[in-house]
Amino acid sequence: MSIPAPLDPSERLLCGPGPTNVTPAVLEAMQLPMLGHLDPDFHDLILDLVALARHAYRASEAALVLPLQATGTSGMETGLVNLLEPGDVAIVGVSGFFGKRIAEIARLTGAEVVEVEAQLGEHVPNERLLEALDANPRARLLAVVHAETSTGARHPLAELGAAVRDRDVLLMADCVTSLGGVELEFDGWDVDFAYSCTQKCLGAPPGMSPVAVSERAMERVRSRTTPVPFSFDLLRLEDYWIKRPIVYHHTCPILHIYALHAALRGALVEGLEERWARHAEAGAYLQNAIRARGMELLAEPDYQLAPLTAVCVPEGVDGKTVQTRLLREHGIEIGGGLGPGAPPIWRIGLMGDNASIVTADRVLAALDAVLADEPVLSGVG
Repeated sequence: MSIPAPLDPSERLLCGPGPTNVTPAVLEAMQLPMLGHLDPDFHDLILDLVALARHAYRASEAALVLPLQATGTSGMETGLVNLLEPGDVAIVGVSGFFGKRIAEIARLTGAEVVEVEAQLGEHVPNERLLEALDANPRARLLAVVHAETSTGARHPLAELGAAVRDRDVLLMADCVTSLGGVELEFDGWDVDFAYSCTQKCLGAPPGMSPVAVSERAMERVRSRTTPVPFSFDLLRLEDYWIKRPIVYHHTCPILHIYALHAALRGALVEGLEERWARHAEAGAYLQNAIRARGMELLAEPDYQLAPLTAVCVPEGVDGKTVQTRLLREHGIEIGGGLGPGAPPIWRIGLMGDNASIVTADRVLAALDAVLADEPVLSGVG
């Protein structure tokens, strides 16, 4: 085999559904000296990282918070395999690709899954979820997607938490596209298990999944009668990440941990409320500009996410060609529809450091330039 050329990736403005661009501080953190995963100084560092993640979730000391050495889908699976046992009933709100994935993985645990569905772009009304709970009194878990990355819709999670507070059911939330960019109160909203990822609003490279687990959920984990896969076992992970002396579980991705530490520290310096406001301002600016150009958004207006905007591709326009031209001619990545049955959409993400009006203007200018002659490319007109 011939020796390939050294890596030389092109510069990209990553404004799709994730990953997003990272700040220089995050990249610089990944160039710091390596520590071994059993180094006592590293063990102190990961306790700092846990504290930073706890702050991002607004979780108390009573909750178990740690970043899994895996992606957001693994965070999803970790929650399901720890909180469900064969024969349990789980109710899942499904209005997009990732709600459907929760239901799929829940079934793999041997649980009986009740799907409460809504149209793409809508949220599943809390009233229908509560009706499903009433109809299934054995339900052990209620799972929703706080921020549906496939559609740009936000679930009213705070209201759902308040409604199920006194019920004997655990509340699980997909916060992949909300942590660090949308208001989220793990304790205040009575969430029992939340999971996210590092490559969206947190602004770190992909590869880790911060999770938060309530004490009530940990009681469920401790009382299980069936085993949990080793890599996803929350009790074993707690022994490694939290308890001291440390109990070896796995070799951590050291440089990813450095990067996440820098990203979470940056969020702390900026302030969570300020960060949420910045994402909200950038998202609203982009969405108003898209509507002003005569294009429609997929998500319900009252439940539109700020970090992720799903734009309906205008009739007669080749959406994929537009994406390709934005990438090749302007160095800008945006996403398309996700999964079978997805409508023709563009998914535009303004996340992390890219959540700014400056970035939104750059995307809009490039989109205007491409759409100016897109009918010719699509054979229309």
